[in-house]
Amino acid sequence: MTDPKNPFADMMAQMQKMAKDMPAMDAFTPEGFEKMMGTMPKDMMESMFGNALNEGALDARTKLLLTLAGLTIQGADNAVAMRQTMRHAKEAGATDQHISETIGMMTVFAGMPAVTKALQLAQEVTAETKSDTKDDKS
Repeated sequence: MTDPKNPFADMMAQMQKMAKDMPAMDAFTPEGFEKMMGTMPKDMMESMFGNALNEGALDARTKLLLTLAGLTIQGADNAVAMRQTMRHAKEAGATDQHISETIGMMTVFAGMPAVTKALQLAQEVTAETKSDTKDDKS
């Protein structure tokens, strides 16, 4: 079933077959993957993409807030990436106010629909982290 005129179509067909043959691949969802991924500890974030190895550079919290701003400007379409970035930013020391302010500042660049969507995701993360804190105290 090879088409010498369109090798890309052959490659795509082969990749789709490989994905179908993988166990449980049909049940894969980005949300399921998000639940599997944990939040990186603050020290690890600082050493990997903070200022631990690059003195005078931006710290991990600032870089994550910039990432959040960029994701918001893109329309806040990738909910998984937005929530993960917010969780990591909080772990790196960002407060709920820092996150809300970062998103709010993007109104001029991203528009109200994107900002509203991002703020809804921020509320989800805030509620989730508050319930985690309650569970820890129990």
